[in-house]
Amino acid sequence: MLRTPVASSNLRSVGYDPQTQTLEIEFISGGVYQYFNVPAGVYQGLMSAASHGKYFHQNIKNAYSYRRIG
Repeated sequence: MLRTPVASSNLRSVGYDPQTQTLEIEFISGGVYQYFNVPAGVYQGLMSAASHGKYFHQNIKNAYSYRRIG
């Protein structure tokens, strides 16, 4: 999945597949995680948020199932 770099102290890059509603996040710490059944609006909110890390913690972290892929 192609990811877009983001300006964040926590997240390095973010990708999204609208067909499968899979959100992929690469963290500064090096881990890459996929979050499942994430609506497009949540992805758009993440990308337009003033703080990507804060949005992630408030709206994604404990709300969706995930797996580490890298």
